[in-house]
Amino acid sequence: MSRTRVKFCGIVDARDARDAAALGVDAIGLVFYPRSPRALDPARAAGIRRALPSYVAAVGLFVDAPPDAVRRIAGAVGLDALQFHGSESPDECEASTPAGVRWWRAVRMRAEVDLLESFVCFERAEALLLDSFSPAYGGSGTAFDWSLIPAQRPLPIVLSGGLSPDNVADAIEQVRPNGVDVSSGIQADAADGTPGGEPRRKSLQRMERFMAEVLRADAARQSR
Repeated sequence: MSRTRVKFCGIVDARDARDAAALGVDAIGLVFYPRSPRALDPARAAGIRRALPSYVAAVGLFVDAPPDAVRRIAGAVGLDALQFHGSESPDECEASTPAGVRWWRAVRMRAEVDLLESFVCFERAEALLLDSFSPAYGGSGTAFDWSLIPAQRPLPIVLSGGLSPDNVADAIEQVRPNGVDVSSGIQADAADGTPGGEPRRKSLQRMERFMAEVLRADAARQSR
C-alpha cells in the first residue's frame, strides 16, 4: 500500500520551507496569484526553492495566467509542477507547461460538479486537486462534502480544502486520496509565538501535528 503524499501550500518563507522538508513533506506550494495574501514574486520564490532539498518538489499555483508568463516563472523559479486553479482548458494547461514539468488541475468541488467529466476532460494531467468551492481561490479553510468523490478514479487525486491536523486522518480514512494538500490549516497565529509582522508564516507545531496525523492514518490503514 502506498503512503499518502503531503503538500504544504502557501509557503512564503525559506525557514518554513526548510522546516517542511525536515518533517518529510513531498512538495510545497508557491502561489503566483496576485490577489492571494500569500502571493510571491519570482525572485522570492526562487530563493525559497533554493532552500529545498532536491527530493521536495516545488509546485507553482496559477489562476488564469498567460501561458508565456507561466512558462517564464516556472523556468526562473525552477518549478517541478504547476497547479492550475482558474478556468484553464486542457490545451491551455499544456501550453503553459514547460517540457519536463508536471501539471495538476484543481477542481473546486460543489454538488453540481461532475467530477467524472473532469477526469475525462483533464486526462493528461498528472492529478486532479480537489478543493472547496469559494468565490476566491485557495486557502478557504473550509472542507467540502467528501461523499462527492467517486470511488473509481481514472487519475490520482490530491485532497485539499479545509484540511487541518484535526481532520486529516479522517479525510485519509474516508477518501483514500493519493495526496493531501494543506494551507490555512497550518497557518501560524499569535498563540504559536510567531514573530510580529509575519502573519503569513506557517506554524511549526501545526505542521508537525499534520504530518503526525498523516503517518498515523497511513499506519492504521496498513495494519488492517
